[in-house]
Amino acid sequence: MSSFRIFDIAGSGMSAQSVRLNTVASNLANAESVSGDPSTTYKARHPVFEAVRANVAAGRNGEAGAAVRIKGVVESDAAPTARYEPGNPSANADGYVFAPSVNSIEEMVDMISASRAYQNNVEVLTTSKELLMATLRLGQ
Repeated sequence: MSSFRIFDIAGSGMSAQSVRLNTVASNLANAESVSGDPSTTYKARHPVFEAVRANVAAGRNGEAGAAVRIKGVVESDAAPTARYEPGNPSANADGYVFAPSVNSIEEMVDMISASRAYQNNVEVLTTSKELLMATLRLGQ
């Protein structure tokens, strides 16, 4: 396996964690949004990842490699929370508004986890670069 494959692997991990951070930000931004109809209420989104082992085409002599791929983003099946707020302009005829079932604490934990995973991939890239540079300096 080429020494340069590690950059591709860590880069795919960083890309995946970036998507994860974006979905967490979207969930937190919409956590307090309300609607008068449960079918139009915001539903929390979560990315689904998969590990892939692929043959890299041109430039890498057909070497096998690994990566993280975003399989998709799924919406939560959790039912929205009904709250009685007859004065709210978004309330339905019975005075209820529906809020998404987004747990802010879980989202914050997910955000910290994604941030640390992203930082770990940055450290892998930095260490790999330093090792490659040290290898090149051996010939001097």
